[in-house]
Amino acid sequence: REWTMKTSIVFLLCISVFPGFSQGRVVGEDETGFAECNVFFPGQVPPEGFTEPFHVKICQQYNKEPRFATLYSTKDKIPLYSAFKYTKPAQNKEENWLVEPQIDDPENDLHEMVHEADIVGTVANLGANQALTSDYVGSGYERGLLNPSLLNEEDFQMATYTLTNAVPLSPSLSKSWHRDIVRVVEQALVPHCSKKDHLYLLAGAIPSSVQVKGKVSVPDTLWLAACCDAPGGWSLGLVKKMNDENSLADLMVGELEKQLLAGVHLFKGNCGGDNQSQEKTEAILQAVGQIRSGEQVGTSDNEEAKGSGLVRRVAAIIATPFIKLLELLIYVFVELVKFVFYFLWLVIKRVGGTVLDGVYSLWNGVVSYLKAITMVLISIPYDVGRVIVNIFLGFLQIVQDVASLTYRILRIPVGFVLHLAAFPYHSICAIPSVLKDVATGIGGTFSLVIDATATLLHGFYYLAGYIVKRFVPKGSSDD
Repeated sequence: REWTMKTSIVFLLCISVFPGFSQGRVVGEDETGFAECNVFFPGQVPPEGFTEPFHVKICQQYNKEPRFATLYSTKDKIPLYSAFKYTKPAQNKEENWLVEPQIDDPENDLHEMVHEADIVGTVANLGANQALTSDYVGSGYERGLLNPSLLNEEDFQMATYTLTNAVPLSPSLSKSWHRDIVRVVEQALVPHCSKKDHLYLLAGAIPSSVQVKGKVSVPDTLWLAACCDAPGGWSLGLVKKMNDENSLADLMVGELEKQLLAGVHLFKGNCGGDNQSQEKTEAILQAVGQIRSGEQVGTSDNEEAKGSGLVRRVAAIIATPFIKLLELLIYVFVELVKFVFYFLWLVIKRVGGTVLDGVYSLWNGVVSYLKAITMVLISIPYDVGRVIVNIFLGFLQIVQDVASLTYRILRIPVGFVLHLAAFPYHSICAIPSVLKDVATGIGGTFSLVIDATATLLHGFYYLAGYIVKRFVPKGSSDD
């Protein structure tokens, strides 16, 4: 755990030096809607009815600003829809594809989209819940953007190049889809919305059972829902089937919702619903019809041109192996670049870990040294105070001993004087007691003499009586 934290710190320090880093924050379950990306929905209310546990809300950001919102399916590994606003058309820029680490590893410390090669080995289960670049290599499918880059400018356009905004499309279908959507938005929708910044767009895909490399679902249908949330507003839906790249059917938003999941509502209040302007609706549908008709004519001309060129067919057959070889070389080059980045990342981890360990050990030593010095400095006034208290207590003990010795020395003569002074008093006071004791003694002696004399006489009398009875014969009665 500690090593992971250290490597994450090193990685964040490395990426922090690159300005304009693209971010795609996974919205928490405790947040309302798409959090700060709710601004891409009419009334800031996202579509309702997409409630599966594998649906993940992503607020796509760039340069710390929200650019569009995406509902991603971790089951199908494709976005179900991307919500955005029309800014203005822009030229193609260099593609810079990114992935979202938190979709595969919600516990990681990366809260922004990064290049796939930069996080190999650092994000757990990378690719388990989302598509990766390697899933498209050699598959015959392109990474088709739901939110087209050509409808965005500058930072908004850079933010669209994320795999969470891409679905597998054949090269021809991808070209047809982006061409049709860009023309419909710019030529049919924008001119009929009085406030262009109130034109809300939802571009989505309906997954099919077909999968790329057994992992990424290929869409069965692509759709676009538009809402002009302004006075005289309106809403419109467009559908393109995968089995007919030239198709582009227009329909009401309510009809489009029936083709999606049960209970789905794309726009709050149906964005005008039945109250929308019939005149504007007809004008929009007419413009869409013109665009659709023009595409079909152009496609027919192209097919005739292809059919008339046998040389092109032969060239295509000859070029196919070289194209496959080129794809293989590109794949090998990509894997080699990934390996190089991974090797460099390991080196950075090792070096960074060693440096961090050294810094950590140095920090612990400095903290221990400062702690010891602090304890010594704190103990100095304590020891000084304790010595002062002991000196004071010793002084008090000396004073007590001197006082005790002085008391004992002075007690001898003072006691003698007191006893000598009290002798006459005690002698005079004792005379009555002595006379009383003498009288009591004389009376006792006299009484003792009387008792002794009486006892002696009584003894002689008893002895005489006994002798008379013993030795003098008793006389007869006649005598």
